[in-house]
Amino acid sequence: MKEFSGRLKQAADTLQLTLSDAQQEALLAYLSQLQRWNRTYNLTAIRDPSQMLVQHVFDSMSIVMRLRDATKDHVASGKQVSVLDVGSGAGLPGTIIAILEPDWRVSCVDAVEKKTAFIRQIAGVLGLSNLQALHNRIEMLQEMNATIVTSRAFASLADFADLAGKHVAQDGWLVAMKGRIPDDEISELQKKADWRVERIDPVVVPELDAQRCLIWLKQDQGTL
Repeated sequence: MKEFSGRLKQAADTLQLTLSDAQQEALLAYLSQLQRWNRTYNLTAIRDPSQMLVQHVFDSMSIVMRLRDATKDHVASGKQVSVLDVGSGAGLPGTIIAILEPDWRVSCVDAVEKKTAFIRQIAGVLGLSNLQALHNRIEMLQEMNATIVTSRAFASLADFADLAGKHVAQDGWLVAMKGRIPDDEISELQKKADWRVERIDPVVVPELDAQRCLIWLKQDQGTL
């Protein structure tokens, strides 16, 4: 995977992320492990490692600065940032967040055991003590009280809020990674009283010619 080092560094520069040598090595090691496990366990439909780099690693990296900005007051006040990645699959974006934010506590939950087994393996191989994998359905999971509950292609906004909303801390967010702005999903969500779209951030993924956005959901104060 060393052949991807230059592209990874350029992508990080584009996203205004500063990578240590150890973080760069960890991201490439994750990609190598994903490719190897995918041959046997079919963790992702993407087979080509170059496409994995862009559509999985760069895509996950693209939201990190947004998350940092949103949680800077938590960090300034001495609170630990906790992230719950719902329907994490092969640990995306949770594992990438854990690599880039070693002081954050990241939990990846998925109902498919082989996927959480992969995340546990990655946490061990890369020495990510801040990363844990939870084999469970999100609706069966004990409340996590997370600063950020995120998902990537997990469910509609309304279903995401219904299933994962209970895991958000009072001052936290639901954050959904989406492609184009899902107007129909937003309309469906607006019919519910408890969650609202706070803002929508456009996201640029290096080397990917496709629309991406990050949708921030807040719980209405009247429902707290």
